[in-house]
Amino acid sequence: MKRPHNDKTIIIFVLIIIIAGGVATLFQLHPWAKEPIEIILPEENTPISDAAAIYIDGSVLRPGWYPIYEYSTINDVILSAGGLTEVADISEIKLYIPTEAETNASQKISINRAEAWLLDALPGIGPTSAQKIIDYREANGPYVTIYELLLVPGIGQATFDNIKELITVE
Repeated sequence: MKRPHNDKTIIIFVLIIIIAGGVATLFQLHPWAKEPIEIILPEENTPISDAAAIYIDGSVLRPGWYPIYEYSTINDVILSAGGLTEVADISEIKLYIPTEAETNASQKISINRAEAWLLDALPGIGPTSAQKIIDYREANGPYVTIYELLLVPGIGQATFDNIKELITVE
């Protein structure tokens, strides 16, 4: 009488399950699967006061500008931004302090990061168009080039020409 499964088949099956589990665990725990936290500090000469703000992005729940105070910590800023996402890697906090030349240059609005109220401030962009820009970004991923705005319903060449010097994908 033949056995439906021999011992070698069972051992191979168990080894495959163990290897697959190990690979899955490796991908969950390995640093390349996590996203950094990016913090952009205010200008060098900006006094830390009620008016100072800091930009936080990356693996936080609500990226954006947040006020900082004289005794604020990085943890305070992260909590202001809603805390960390599940894929946050706290060993990868990136701090960026703009150079004097960068702070004196006119700032552009990132169409990949801006909230609706900021996009609405652009000439020719109202609340409806601002939301369409965000909806397109959420549906298709980050903009690679500013010219992708022409793919957003309601953004024509004339509107794009009015804002192209004011926007970036950075």
